Amino acid sequence: MADETKPLSDLVAQGWEVLNFSTSHDASGLAIDNFLLRKQKMHRILSLRAKMMGKGYVATERDV
Repeated sequence: MADETKPLSDLVAQGWEVLNFSTSHDASGLAIDNFLLRKQKMHRILSLRAKMMGKGYVATERDV
């Protein structure tokens, strides 16, 4: 469990603030959790979805 990544916790520890959260489904039917984050005047969207095989998450970050 020590090698498990926690991208949202890591970003919050770096000073990012969660502004909003939503859940959607992609074309394959997997749930995707989307977080809108803010740090000073920068905004970022973090998308998390469970891996199709194995444990863990796939994280995608986009600057807005």
